[in-house]
Formats: sequence, C-alpha cells, structure tokens
Amino acid sequence: MRRGLISHSKIELPDAVLDARLARLRAALAEARLDALLLYTNNTRTAGVSWLTGFVPYWSEALLVVARERAPVLVVALTYRVKSWIERTSYVAEVIHTPRIGLEAARMIAGWKADAAVGVADLDGLSAGIADDLREGGPRLTLRDATALFARLRAKADPAEIALAVKAASIARDALSPAPARGAPLGDIIADAEARARGLGAEEIYIAAAPDLARDQRFRRIEGEAVRGASFALRATVAYKGTWIRLARTFIGDGAATPDEAAAGRFAAAVAALPSERGFAAFSSWLVEGCRIAQPLAPLMGSRVAEPDPPAPGALVSVQASIEVGGQVVLLGAPALVGERGEAASLLIQPF
Repeated sequence: MRRGLISHSKIELPDAVLDARLARLRAALAEARLDALLLYTNNTRTAGVSWLTGFVPYWSEALLVVARERAPVLVVALTYRVKSWIERTSYVAEVIHTPRIGLEAARMIAGWKADAAVGVADLDGLSAGIADDLREGGPRLTLRDATALFARLRAKADPAEIALAVKAASIARDALSPAPARGAPLGDIIADAEARARGLGAEEIYIAAAPDLARDQRFRRIEGEAVRGASFALRATVAYKGTWIRLARTFIGDGAATPDEAAAGRFAAAVAALPSERGFAAFSSWLVEGCRIAQPLAPLMGSRVAEPDPPAPGALVSVQASIEVGGQVVLLGAPALVGERGEAASLLIQPF
C-alpha cells in the first residue's frame, strides 16, 4: 500500500500529453485490428495504466479499458468512498466499481461489440481468476496478447515522462545527500532519508542498504537495526507522479564517498554506451532496469540477467554498478536516458 501523497498535476502531466499517448495507442489498435485494449494495474504493477491516465492505486486492483472509438474507462475493485479521489487523479471518462473487474470489463466491451477482438497487455501475467471472468463476461470476445504492441508504444520516453523522472531523481539525490551524523545508527539514517523524500513530494520511497561493503555488496531492505561498517551504500527507489527511478550512493565513515574522476568517468562511459553492454565489461556487477508494460522497474540487462532485453533508443532506465576506487568498493546508481540516432546515453542526474 502507498504511504505518500498521490495527486494529479495538469502542469507536470497535461491532458494533451495523455491525449497524444491515447491517440498513438488507438492507431496501433487499428493497425493490429483490435477493437479495445485491457491494461491491469495494482500497487506493484502501476506503470501501464498510470502512463495512459495518471491513475496510481494506493492498494487493490483495476482494469483500464481503452476502445478505439471511446474514451477510457477504469474498472476498479475499490469502494465508492474513493470514487471522487480517483476521478480527480485520473484522466478517464468513467470509473466503475465492482469486486469482479474482469467480468464487468468484458460485459462492457461485449455490450459495444459482442465479438470484439480485445488485446490484453501482459496476458500471460493476468491472474487466472480475472482471465476466467473475462471469458464469462464476454463469451464471444477474442482475447489476444498485446504485450509487444504496448511495449513498442511506451519504449521511448516523451518530454513529460523525462521531466517527471528528473524530478524523482532530484528527490532521491536530496534524500541521500546529507552526510550521516557521526555514529548515527543505520536505521536513523534511513528514516531521515525517507522523511526528506516524502517532504519533497515523493509518492513512495524504498531505501535498501548494503550495510558493510567490505563483507557484502548486495542491497537489501533493512528490518530492525543493522550494524554499518566502515563503508556502506544506500539505494533510494523513488516514485513521483507514477514515474519510478533508482539512485545509489556510497558512504565512507561519516562522509559521502566522492569517486575520483576516473571512477566517475568509467560509470558515465559505461552508461553512454547503452544499449550496448560493452561499457560494463570490466565491472564486477551491474544492472539496467526499465519499464516495458506494468512493472515500473524490471531487469532489462546486467551481469546476472540471463536473457537480456536491451532498452530501445530514447528509453528511460535506471543503472547501478559496482566500481573499485583505490581498493575501496563504491556502489553507484542513477537514472539515464538512452540515446537516439547514434547519440550517447546520458545520466539524468549525477549520483555523487
């Protein structure tokens, strides 16, 4: 469940931007000979529906129905008491409340056209219960996997999405920027970072830590208190207006690590080579994450990713890597924009 404020800003996400995204989707549906598209969302799979409507659920689940010639309709498994909030924060024509979102969505589409061809983004990831309800509510509907269709549409970030990512990145950087107080427990440092991020408008922030880099370089959620070593790293995963990024920094003693120019250059050069992985050849570990459908940050490629799915030109990604500086391990991470037309990829913000 979300804990931060979720609101809609027509300045940061204008209706014209959402109209343009919907127009591109409808053109793709027409080309694919689909009458409608269904997109599922819940509090962990927000990215597809929020990209089209701005809707981000605090909890529960919903289906977005986008027909080729009708305004979007959101079918939610939420009570009527949140109806006005959904209508204020979502760019949809109608909000329908029902415990069986698949059944209601299918009945609605079948009412428009009994034998409609319906694309479902991430059809294989849809729960069996919702899939069964879709078939019950529209027995003559044809359900087709529209994962690749939708992934192509949102592969390249538009200016509004880039601006939201920059804002999220600035929140993450400010949250992790202050050097920890001398001797401060790790739990207090994390709590302070979370409080700063929420004060700056983050919808959500998750802090993971590598408490002692001399022993373990893996990030993990800290439950209770953890003893920090001479060097440790924090990674902030921040959501702002439906856009998610990650940013990681290393701290040595009671001060922030400042990589030398060579280390900073190696990280920036590796990022610049994306979507090629050649820049990371000498790194002990690295990871590139991005959004394809509904998960805001899914692994795309990296040292432990068995089947790489390189980001498209113009895609927003978050990159993290392990670098050695004078015998000291430094973990860095930041969001980046993949270049187009032969241009180098670039960091949206410096993590150090």
